[in-house]
Amino acid sequence: MGTRGAVDAEVGRIMSLAAEQLLRRLSELTDELVARTRDTDEAYRRLVPADDHWQSVHDAMRHGIGAILLPREERRDVTQAEATARRRAEQGLPMDSLLRSYRASAQVVWEGLIEAVAGEEPESLPVLVRGATRFWHAIDRQAVAAADAYRRREAEMCGRTAERIQALLDALLEDRADAALVRSAAAALDVPELARYAVVVTRPPGRQGHGRDAPRPAVLGTMRLLWRMRSDHEVAVVLLHDAQSGDLTRGLEPHVAGHAGISPVVGSLAELGRARRLAEVALRTCAGEGPQVARLEDRLPAALVVSQPELAGHLSAAVLRPLLALDPGDREVLLGTLEAWLRCEGSAVRAAGRLYCHRNTVFNRIRRIEQLTGRSLTRPLDIVELALALDAVRLLPAP
Repeated sequence: MGTRGAVDAEVGRIMSLAAEQLLRRLSELTDELVARTRDTDEAYRRLVPADDHWQSVHDAMRHGIGAILLPREERRDVTQAEATARRRAEQGLPMDSLLRSYRASAQVVWEGLIEAVAGEEPESLPVLVRGATRFWHAIDRQAVAAADAYRRREAEMCGRTAERIQALLDALLEDRADAALVRSAAAALDVPELARYAVVVTRPPGRQGHGRDAPRPAVLGTMRLLWRMRSDHEVAVVLLHDAQSGDLTRGLEPHVAGHAGISPVVGSLAELGRARRLAEVALRTCAGEGPQVARLEDRLPAALVVSQPELAGHLSAAVLRPLLALDPGDREVLLGTLEAWLRCEGSAVRAAGRLYCHRNTVFNRIRRIEQLTGRSLTRPLDIVELALALDAVRLLPAP
């Protein structure tokens, strides 16, 4: 055997001698390490039960110290480290706390090895020092394995947690939530059961859902938004706190490139299914290509139209049939003039500015609309019929 081999053999002998001594003191060393860890790390005291902590430290030290006595293929220290790390991840212990415990364990065991050799063969302490590299490499190997196992388990739990949160949101939004599920959802989502909520439904621009809006905000001022992504639209549950739905509308506008509908405010998680349905109605009142954020309270007449498409179709046909029978260009000019007149509250001057024409032109077109439809824009009931019929033409698919 060469000099190097002789030295390695002597190092192995001394470390085995010390390891056997430490295994006889295993419970004492476990008590020391557990006490040191729990005295200095509040996370262990709060998250890891004392008996669980003691047993896992006892097992880890038994396998770790015992590894000194075994061939590499028979060692179980890394397997034990991985099992403990997975459990600590499940308990929510921070990884920093876990890794600090490995440093503390290494210190306790190394001090124990020195004490054992000093008591049995003090002249062999220099030989033990030669084995320090081997010892600390073993500790590093355990710590690395523990960190990897912790991250994998944490990723698994995050994935399952995300799936569960999405499932709970779906149940709330689809009105499938009983009282127990509402309580579970409130705990999982970290929101109150009773609070001021609204629901937002957004649709990206383009008929096929092409195009992207700005990144979805999780917070708008004091409001918190929980998003549920779907293939052709997105839904957000909004915890309003003290904000108003108008604040939500203004806050969303920079983030929406397509269309969005906002429900009325509801008072609990259990009402989110109804709020979602009303937000979808608000969304259906959006027409055209530009960005729009529609709050239901601001679109109630149009909401009535899209909610009753068959009746609305009959209304538009009954009220606007002669106008709709015109050639497309003429028809669109008159419909656009009617729309501008209604939006400008009957002001010919403002409507002319919107349409880029003279106010007399607006008057002439209005008289023609009245002649064609048999309705007068000076009679309130006629105005209601014309406004609802116009919404039906703009919002419902052509027959």
